Amino acid sequence: MALAFIPFVDENTQDDLKSSLGRIGPLLLDAQASSSIGLPPQTDAILLAPSSLTVDEAIKYLDDGAAQLVVQPSLAKELIGTVPPERLLLLLDISAVSSVSDKLRVGTSGVYLKTPGTPEIDLLTSFRKFFPSDKQIYVAPPSDSALPTASLIRELTRASSTLVIPASQLTLSATSQDALNVSEAFLAPLTSDRPDGLFPTIVSSYNHSGKSLGLVYSSAESIKESIVTGKGVYQSRKHGLWRKGETSGAVQEVVSIRVDCDWDTLEFQVVQHGTGFCHLGSTSCFGGVEGLAKLEDTLRSRLQTAPEGSYTKRLFNDPGLLRSKLKEEADELASAQTKEEVAFEAADLLYFALTRCVAAGVSLSDVGASLDKKAKKISRRKGDAKPQYATTSNIPPAKSESAPAQSAPTTALTSGPIQMRTADLTTTSSSERSKLLQRPVLRSAEMIAKVKPIIDQVRSQGDAAIKELTAKFDKAQLQDVVLRAPFPEEQMVLPENVKDAVDRAYKNIYAFHAAQAEKETLVVETMPGVTCSRFARPIARVGLYVPGGTAILPSTALMLGIPAQVAGCREIVLAVPPRSDGSVSPEVLYCAHLVGATTVLKAGGAQAIAAMAYGTESVPKVDKIFGPGNQWVTAAKMAVQNDTDALVSIDMPAGPSEVLVVSDSTGIPSFVAADLLSQAEHGIDSQVVLVTVNVTPEHLAEIEREVDAQANALPRVEIVRQSVAKSLIVKTTSVADALAFSNDYAPEHLILHLENAPDAVKLVENAGSVFVGPWSPESCGDYASGTNHTLPTNGYARQFSGVNTASYQKHITSQQVTQEGLKDLGPIVVTLAECEGLEAHANAVRVRLNHSQA
Repeated sequence: MALAFIPFVDENTQDDLKSSLGRIGPLLLDAQASSSIGLPPQTDAILLAPSSLTVDEAIKYLDDGAAQLVVQPSLAKELIGTVPPERLLLLLDISAVSSVSDKLRVGTSGVYLKTPGTPEIDLLTSFRKFFPSDKQIYVAPPSDSALPTASLIRELTRASSTLVIPASQLTLSATSQDALNVSEAFLAPLTSDRPDGLFPTIVSSYNHSGKSLGLVYSSAESIKESIVTGKGVYQSRKHGLWRKGETSGAVQEVVSIRVDCDWDTLEFQVVQHGTGFCHLGSTSCFGGVEGLAKLEDTLRSRLQTAPEGSYTKRLFNDPGLLRSKLKEEADELASAQTKEEVAFEAADLLYFALTRCVAAGVSLSDVGASLDKKAKKISRRKGDAKPQYATTSNIPPAKSESAPAQSAPTTALTSGPIQMRTADLTTTSSSERSKLLQRPVLRSAEMIAKVKPIIDQVRSQGDAAIKELTAKFDKAQLQDVVLRAPFPEEQMVLPENVKDAVDRAYKNIYAFHAAQAEKETLVVETMPGVTCSRFARPIARVGLYVPGGTAILPSTALMLGIPAQVAGCREIVLAVPPRSDGSVSPEVLYCAHLVGATTVLKAGGAQAIAAMAYGTESVPKVDKIFGPGNQWVTAAKMAVQNDTDALVSIDMPAGPSEVLVVSDSTGIPSFVAADLLSQAEHGIDSQVVLVTVNVTPEHLAEIEREVDAQANALPRVEIVRQSVAKSLIVKTTSVADALAFSNDYAPEHLILHLENAPDAVKLVENAGSVFVGPWSPESCGDYASGTNHTLPTNGYARQFSGVNTASYQKHITSQQVTQEGLKDLGPIVVTLAECEGLEAHANAVRVRLNHSQA
């Protein structure tokens, strides 16, 4: 930014003069008097320090917002290294210039040069050889020097120097023998290369982060008026002086007027009012604002127009809701892993942060001003987080499962007890109760948009895409995309105890799912001579997704594979993320062998789902895809299900793992705590709820102590710490109330620690799977009792069942009508077909009835 001159203001400077001077550049003032001199908003101050100033006092001035400090060489030597060079100016007598050391030249941004009289241009030109061209030179004659002229200002700027003029020698009135007109001083060095003498002027929006509003022209007359009035005034090439908004109401407040380095172009930074700058009614002649500025405008509009009861209105009117969303989004941003996730979560956090600002009447320009003020501070805080937010980042990132994967968090709370939030239903309003039932929002549409490029790449490039994406996300180089049965024996070697556990779990799960198989055809004679039947047939080709991100899950291979085997599916494709060497874990491969998998796809995430949905050179296309996964896997499953080209269905929508435990006073605290933690360790987004029934405060405290103690003993304690912090204890006074809350929540896993737990099962209406009594831990269902652990989450237990044998079958109906049967049934069909106007339907029956009567 080029400066024609810099004014020295004091207590006697009039406010209107200060305001005009503040629009065209920084103000110079004595540091000791600065506290008593009010400055216009958005005006930088350069402080002239006394010779007695100490280091601490100097830093205090800079911390308080001074743009620059003019200091003696002795003090500059002490400040260099602590204070950035751009914040320091060196106070020198012109006679001492040659003695300035290299340290002082490099460590400061320029000099404040005291001259004995009117500056000599030749002397200043020779002085320039001691300071590079990027260094500022302020030339300060004695205060009793002759009144400066526009010619002197012009000559000094050509010598790359800026004249210091006392405000007492400046005026907003016409130039006299006592004072120089401010506008004339500002215009002195300006030159125009246009025949009409006008200056191209860029107009930018102060409250839209400097967004360009348009290009106009300024004249000496328009510039003078803008400096004095603070209003946007320009020069129309056709109509003369143009006072912006004089007729339309779209007036401007001028924040600053700056000159470019060539002294021939201006920038007006303004606050635009009314419909906007452009004559077409838009904010800018270059189109609308974008990004945060656009969001700010949208939120300001919604503050006034959002209907009562809408989500946006609730955010503005309910500080508690907005506070919760800010904490939620900040936590999600802290846990984001990939570049895409960080951008996604940061956008969410910025939305709610800006909502908070708009609700409080704070603008982006206010935020920017606060940031600028903080940036001026020299003293820095240590930077540690407050104790309740203290974190550590020494947790290694987990292996990627998806594209990108949701891996173990790199930051987690490490101080304080691990405990849940608490609510009491007896004192909770209906609206508060509804909030207790809410899960984190699953942004399905946004996630589907994110996985679409991955899906498209697999569709177009096949195996090559799988290899590339697996190398990118799972850090594994694949020679072959698949393994085909029979699988190599040497790749399925397990410790004997693990193999025995898998075999016994397989036996139990198989027995339960085999009992579900429909072996008989359902036959019903609905009326004489009319027989209807229904029979089951296996889905021919199924894809099974076995996650591999933060844990190896051979149990999922059993849970998905055994019902497919029982149902008789002809082709079973099992997808699992490979290990870093490109191999499949022997536990999962052995399970694939047991369930009769025909192909193992060595890929995870959206790329695996796409490969099974559409098929590749090596991967068979399937008809239905099963299995849990993170948000990327779930989004990919939903995307391919909605694509008619894929002709593939999925088992169910999926979300984070969850458990709801109902416990009365008979619940053993260590059992209850262990059940809660068994799901909390799945991931930081796992949902854990404890519903108590007439439990004493002492008993509840014991459960909470057990949660903390057991959690801290777990290898995945950092994951547990974060998921438990988001989880909930709900107090009730009866089993009926507890189960009513549970039914509304519709948990994936429901555990009953009740005195008469079997009797409570009849009250269960919505749950993925129920674990009855103290000796039925959820872990049994996860691994080996026989039931399936692939269950509906996120409240989908209201309308979905868990995976079972029927999930792998389709039901076909048939009907057989005899000639006699058609005599009774036929007239009914004809009447209904004619009622619907479907004559061909009626005719198909009539021709048969006529034939039988012939």
